[in-house]
Amino acid sequence: MTPRARLVTAVVLTVVLLGSTAAYAVSAIVGHQARQAIPAEAQTAAFDRQVAAGRIVFRNTTADAAYGLVASVSADDPSGDRSVTDIACDRVYSEARSTMCLRIDRGVLTTFSANLLDTAGTVQRSWSLPGIPSRTRVSSDGERVAFTSFVTGEAYATVGFATATQISTIHGDDYGNLEDFALTIDGTPNTAADRNFWGVTFTSDPDVFYATAATGSKTWLVRGDLAARTLTSVRESVECPSLSPDETRIAFKKNISTTATAHWSIAVLDLTTNKETVMPDPRNIDDQVEWLDDSTLLYGLARDDQPGDSDVWSIQADGRGASALFIEHATSPSAVRP
Repeated sequence: MTPRARLVTAVVLTVVLLGSTAAYAVSAIVGHQARQAIPAEAQTAAFDRQVAAGRIVFRNTTADAAYGLVASVSADDPSGDRSVTDIACDRVYSEARSTMCLRIDRGVLTTFSANLLDTAGTVQRSWSLPGIPSRTRVSSDGERVAFTSFVTGEAYATVGFATATQISTIHGDDYGNLEDFALTIDGTPNTAADRNFWGVTFTSDPDVFYATAATGSKTWLVRGDLAARTLTSVRESVECPSLSPDETRIAFKKNISTTATAHWSIAVLDLTTNKETVMPDPRNIDDQVEWLDDSTLLYGLARDDQPGDSDVWSIQADGRGASALFIEHATSPSAVRP
């Protein structure tokens, strides 16, 4: 077998064995090579003019020199001209004051990092990650940040993967790994060794947030308290929650599969009535949903026929309309509000 054939075989086996974690890594490598090989001219602009109120910030996935760079479009004209920064991220999330940029830093030794950027795009804080970046969020006031990565060597095909999730502030306060918080499920303390946490979403209360907890092949929406360092279950079978701007509903991904292979749909939970509404998009949507406003959801969806490429789609949060293409060649969207 030739060296090239051995490489292709190894990649295929890795994807099969490690599921979407490996697929993410392979697509990132494909995109990285495309960015290095295709000398396209990307339109660049000052970071602070792009990460501004009224714009949608995202990771650009066009197959050219702008691949993987932070970009933005006007929320009023998402199909219009996009501006591209010179900052590369593998996952990005912005609010008006702060941006989180999770990176795979490729070199002789590949490393992973979470970086807090100010309005000029300058790194203010940086954290080393134990594996491939997964999720990140910034509170609406830009004060608190959260980031999740996979622990290298673990898979994402089932609840049996391993993650590390941390919450910090722009002022230097670190709350550490959520695994160190006290977890209570259905009124009973849980100290299981297989606990995992991911998908943080912040509330306007500086101490309160929501996240996903997993143990024993089940997942829960949990309500976190930073001051008390506690996590309390709210509802079972919730992953990657995202709180609406008016803080009345949580959008999340829900596993609707009846087999061992997960299939995620988007659902919305009304926190007052406890009513759950599953969105009509039948595709497998593995993303932490973003709220464009109180009535519209955004999410990234990989292209099956183009490895490393994605699009951002929109759908009405009441579940009454079909999904629609929102931004081509984009992923990891965040709506920057005043």
